[in-house]
Amino acid sequence: MANQLRQQIEQISREKNINPEVIIAAIEDAILTASKKYYKGAEDLRSRFNDESGQIEVFAVKQIVETVEIPETQIGLEEARKLIPEAEIGQEIEFPKPTDVLGRIAAQTAKQVIFQKVREAERDNVFAEYSGRVGEVVNGIIKRQEMGDFVVDLGRAEAILPRKEQSRAETYQTGDRVRVAITKVLKSAKGPQVVVSRTDPALLIKLFEMEVPEIYDGTVQIKGCVREAGERAKVAVISRERDVDPVGACVGMKGTRVQSIIRELRGEKIDIVEWNDDPATFVVNALSPAKVSRVSILDDEQKIMEVVVEDKQLSLAIGKKGQNVRLAAKIVGWRIDIKSEEEKRQEVEAEMARMARIVDELRSLETHGVSDKVVQKLIDSGLAGVGHVLEMSDEDLTSLEGIGPKTAEKIREAATAAKAEWDARDAAAEAERVEAERVEAERAEAERVEAERLAAEQAAEAERQAAAVAEGSGEGEVPVAAVGSAEGEATAGQGEESAEGGEADGQR
Repeated sequence: MANQLRQQIEQISREKNINPEVIIAAIEDAILTASKKYYKGAEDLRSRFNDESGQIEVFAVKQIVETVEIPETQIGLEEARKLIPEAEIGQEIEFPKPTDVLGRIAAQTAKQVIFQKVREAERDNVFAEYSGRVGEVVNGIIKRQEMGDFVVDLGRAEAILPRKEQSRAETYQTGDRVRVAITKVLKSAKGPQVVVSRTDPALLIKLFEMEVPEIYDGTVQIKGCVREAGERAKVAVISRERDVDPVGACVGMKGTRVQSIIRELRGEKIDIVEWNDDPATFVVNALSPAKVSRVSILDDEQKIMEVVVEDKQLSLAIGKKGQNVRLAAKIVGWRIDIKSEEEKRQEVEAEMARMARIVDELRSLETHGVSDKVVQKLIDSGLAGVGHVLEMSDEDLTSLEGIGPKTAEKIREAATAAKAEWDARDAAAEAERVEAERVEAERAEAERVEAERLAAEQAAEAERQAAAVAEGSGEGEVPVAAVGSAEGEATAGQGEESAEGGEADGQR
């Protein structure tokens, strides 16, 4: 019996991958629970597995005391020494309780407790195993679909492939084999829940490790990876050895290495770029295949840079729906403002025009009595035109070098007059612009009306010509028929005459 129970414990241990001690503890708890239900007393019951007999033994434990207050859990010293002569106060004595009288209900209870304990131990094992494997790529089989999510059989556990972790370029059927990346392991009331993904960058990194020996042995390192699953991805790589080209190693001979990864990801485009410590150089590589003209760092703290490309390269640099520049910004870690050469030129021209306007406005103060030296000081101080002068207080103006209260008052009066003149000029220029737009709109409308009129006339002329052709074709058919009839009649007449002539010749 002992051997049989031990064999069963060992068998369950191997099948469930659970420590045998855990199963023994579950059986002890089950028998103890059943015994407490059966005896229904206040005794302190305990259970223990006997390796020799192969039985689960149950004991009622009593503590040795001088004065017994609770007979169910205590025993007097004298009575204890009758059982064990060397007994002392504070020790415990175990009294065996029979287990063969527990009955069917108690056995059913014990069975449920064993199942529960084994299931809990199995869940703990699964959680312990997979929580340490987050980021790994494993093979699984699509088992079923639940509300848009797929259940993937990993062998020893089932995992959830949520809808948001599924690639838009892929469809799954029950029984399909898939490679997935373990993203997290959650504890829930139903047991540990393993969450896997087909969109996580870890999947792409692991695929490169499996396909590229240089990445596996550490010669080439993947420094960054970003994806828009099913559409496009960018991988930044660097080589530890000068003789090894990191991009070429990942691409492989005639693209064999990267093509196998693309097939695994159902046609997802992969850009492999060389990583660089310098953000400006790195962003040039990250925006490939577009060619960058120049890069400017706008804000080092906020990580903002401006990238200028040729006009023909702008759409390529931005990519389909902005994918290329978006992925480049993610992998570089900087915000990228991308512009074409034409846009940059217009921006520079607009800035130069604005600066020229500011200088012209301030120079116009000379016509209202302000000296050119004072005007130059205003320009050098960085004022943004006469409007800015009027917004400044007297303290602000007098804080400028060489400007006193009287000069400040004179500057303010001159700025007021100059502002009125510039406003009038702007209003006149705006009126001219509006008038020009109105004239251009009228001209365009007149051209449109004229084009519609010509089109209508051409259509009418075409209809008239088509009608004339149709009428001429109808009249030409009648004479042809009449001629045919006349020719037939003439032929018949000639036949008759020939017949008459023949008869006359015969009579002669």
